[in-house]
Amino acid sequence: MTTLTTAAPRRLPFRGRFQGAALGVVAWLAGILFVLPILWMALTSFHSESDAATNPPSLAASLTLDGYREFFGAGGGAGPWPSLINSATASVASTLLTLLLALPAAYALSIRPVKKWTDVLFFFLSTKMLPLVAGLLPIYLFAKNTGLLDNIWALVILYTAMNLPIAVWMMQSFLAEVPVAIIEAAQIDGARLPTILWRVVAPIALPGIAATSLICFIFSWNELLFARVLTGVVAETAPVFLTGFITSQGLFLAKVCAASLVISLPVLAAGFAAQDKLVQGLSLGAVK
Repeated sequence: MTTLTTAAPRRLPFRGRFQGAALGVVAWLAGILFVLPILWMALTSFHSESDAATNPPSLAASLTLDGYREFFGAGGGAGPWPSLINSATASVASTLLTLLLALPAAYALSIRPVKKWTDVLFFFLSTKMLPLVAGLLPIYLFAKNTGLLDNIWALVILYTAMNLPIAVWMMQSFLAEVPVAIIEAAQIDGARLPTILWRVVAPIALPGIAATSLICFIFSWNELLFARVLTGVVAETAPVFLTGFITSQGLFLAKVCAASLVISLPVLAAGFAAQDKLVQGLSLGAVK
C-alpha cells in the first residue's frame, strides 16, 4: 500500500522575498508621488482663496465649497456646461472618427501589409514631430477662410488629424497579434472586408482598441492651444473655459483648482472604467 504525499510549496529565498518587498515599496512610493499633486489640488479646491494663497499653504484651514460655487456660476458668472458639452462633443466625435479611419489603415499595415509598410509607419509618426505652434497660423487662416472659426466641427476634424498617426501606430501593433488563420477562415466562409473588420478583427483587438480610444480621448479633451485660437464663445472648450479664471488681479487659486478637478473627472472616470482593457491593450505590444 502506497501513501500519497504532497510536496511542500516552494518558498522564495530570503533575497528574492526582500527584492519583491523592495519593489513593492518602490511601486507604492511612485504611486503616491504621482497622485500627491492631484490630492493637493483637491484639498486646495476646498479652501477659501485667502487660505489657498498662504505660503506655505495651511493643511488645517477651514473647508468651503466657494470655489465650486463660483465655477458653476453661482456668483453670477458664466456656467461651465456649454464648454463641457463642447469638449465632450469634440473628444468623443474625433475619437470615433479616428478609430473608424485607423482600423482599416492598421489592417492594411499589419495583416495585409503594403510594400515598405515600415516607411509608411514612420511617415505617420513623423507628422507628430512638427511643433503644434508651427501649424497654428496656416490652420487659423484655413479656418477663417472657410468659415470654421468658432465651430466645434473644426476641432473635431483637427483632433482627428492630430490623433490619427498615433492611433494607426498603436493599432498596427495590436492587429499584428490577430491570428491570420481566423481571418482566412472568415474569407473562406464568404465574409467581406467590412464584416471581417467588425466581427472578426475588432472583438479580438478590443483591448487595443480601448487603449487607443482612451489615449485619443485624453489628447482631445486636454488640448488647449488650437482650441484657444480657433474658438471664441460658441465652441469654447473646457480647458479654454478654465483659463478664463486666471487673471492678473485678485486671488483665483482655489477656484482654478476646483475647475481643474471637475474638468479632470471625465478623463479620470474613463481611465478608471477602462483600466483593465488599457493594461491588456498596452501589453499586446503597443509600447514594445
